[in-house]
Amino acid sequence: MAERRRETGHTGRASGTRGTQEHQGARETHETRATGEAPPDEDEVARAWRDLVDTARRTVADGLVVGTSGNVSVRTGDTVLVTPSGVPYDRLTPDDVTGVALDGRQVLGALVPTSELPMHLAVYRTTDARAVVHTHAVHATAVSTLVSELPLIHYMAGALGGPVRVAPYAAYGTEELAAHVLAALDGRSGCLLRNHGTLTHGATLDQAYDRTAQLEWMCRLWLTASSVPGLTPSLLSPEQLAQASERLRGYGQRGGARGTGR
Repeated sequence: MAERRRETGHTGRASGTRGTQEHQGARETHETRATGEAPPDEDEVARAWRDLVDTARRTVADGLVVGTSGNVSVRTGDTVLVTPSGVPYDRLTPDDVTGVALDGRQVLGALVPTSELPMHLAVYRTTDARAVVHTHAVHATAVSTLVSELPLIHYMAGALGGPVRVAPYAAYGTEELAAHVLAALDGRSGCLLRNHGTLTHGATLDQAYDRTAQLEWMCRLWLTASSVPGLTPSLLSPEQLAQASERLRGYGQRGGARGTGR
């Protein structure tokens, strides 16, 4: 579902002046400090926000979202930076940083956070995720309307923890949807959302994004193979997937998680 937004002027930004945004941001920072919580490191936040915006723009460039659909978040300390609601990613600047506490209170910025905030926060509260990517990728969304679990068409399902489940449909932005997503993610780092899209998480934004791209590719692969008249695609057995998953655990460079590919 495309994100809803505040009233905007010709620039596409939230109404009001930059000075008003800075005043509100300063007030929120003061309120955060008054609670006794340590504010996030400014340099770390600036780097994380830059990486988040780059990732959000990449989802558009790679065709995983259209317009402002989908959303991206990254956790730094106890603060979750998120894409704001309804603002095109190519218009985001370093001054537009938007952050919330794990309980949903806005602690950074003046732009309204993504409407899918409950889903993102549920993942951070329940898993060790440091980044979350949600898209409306075409092939993955198509598959979500057909099956309750992506068939084992490729061993890279092992990179997501096993067979990819489809979370039952619920209205976007609701706690109900967040609960469905958590159930579908149990033991997994990615899932499909029925009639909606994808969600993946990872230790970094790069890893979360790579898992999203891999999931979309597997869905496209299954749809392509399934479309051949008179033929049924061969699928992996649970034993074959388990063997591949074990091999994938030891794959890659030491000391970092660069993605899910071989």
